[in-house]
Amino acid sequence: MVKIDFANLHAQYLKYKNEIDCAIQRVIDSSQFIMGEEVKELEDELSRFTNTQAITCANGTDALLIALMGIGIEPGDEVITTPFTFISTTEVIASLKAKPVFVDISEEDFNINAEKIESAITSKTKAIIPVSLFGQPSEMDKINEIAKNYQLRVIEDAAQSFGATYKGKRSCNLSELATTSFFPAKPLGCYGDGGAIFTSNTELAEKIRSIRNHGQIRRYYHKYVGLNSRLDTLQAAILRVKLKYYNNEIDIRNEVAKRYTSLLSDKITPKVKSEKTSVWAQYTVKIKSRDHIQGKLQSCGIPTAVHYPLPLHLQEAFAFCERKKGDFPVAEKASMEVLSLPFSAYLTEEEQGYICNKLNSFLGEE
Repeated sequence: MVKIDFANLHAQYLKYKNEIDCAIQRVIDSSQFIMGEEVKELEDELSRFTNTQAITCANGTDALLIALMGIGIEPGDEVITTPFTFISTTEVIASLKAKPVFVDISEEDFNINAEKIESAITSKTKAIIPVSLFGQPSEMDKINEIAKNYQLRVIEDAAQSFGATYKGKRSCNLSELATTSFFPAKPLGCYGDGGAIFTSNTELAEKIRSIRNHGQIRRYYHKYVGLNSRLDTLQAAILRVKLKYYNNEIDIRNEVAKRYTSLLSDKITPKVKSEKTSVWAQYTVKIKSRDHIQGKLQSCGIPTAVHYPLPLHLQEAFAFCERKKGDFPVAEKASMEVLSLPFSAYLTEEEQGYICNKLNSFLGEE
């Protein structure tokens, strides 16, 4: 039976193997395993890539938490976000004893519906976290405009969109603050956990640098209550290699996405708005008989994934938000229909043809 790798991280490693192996050995030879020179070099390179100040940290969840701590989110504050995303986005809000306030998503791109944000604002609202889901940014101009009118802070959760663009600007440079994840399966991933925070606000950047390292302003002098959330030097070295080739990988990912779109019905394929580009963290289709089709694909050696089967407002962990089924119908509908297909810059045309032939065949049987 045909066996297709969902993300094919091994093929990517083999392509850059010599450089990655040398980078790892370089760190071992230096024995600078915590906050080594590779971390500073990576931050400089990420800053140039996004035209912001980049501060690395241990993972994407910590990146969001540190960003919220940086802007002073306190117990009882409200932060507006989407119910259709990974739990990290709201988990960090609740961790600070603030309240996630959900807004439904757009049916077109799965991102937060900017037109619905204003009606969710109260006197307790302090920030908005739009998630750039599946690889393309949210409607950031509209969101920033709303935030300015109500004196709110905006943090772009760009865990899935590092390298994408909105009106010519890079994701992670579309609002005052942004975060990303370098989880291995992300478009730019390391070989463990990793994350980063981005801002053009120098004062805020300094505070964030301090928070991610125990709140220190210099060794043993602590201005803030912080976290131990430093990026591992080995991960920094690996990311530096992969970042060198990342623009080319983005181009290839878009070619793979275009092939999928050309081979599948436009009734199920994802859409990218004209003013945006995507890095295709996932290629996610919408299928009404999702679970049935997923089973049939699996039987043919085609792995798939569901992002996400239960919206956050219906998760037991967020019962305190007092939202119920039916409150966010677009997100709830998406959770029952979305199906992510195998995707990477290393997915071959033959593999795509096989996937699409099988999927089209199964859909035609219904």
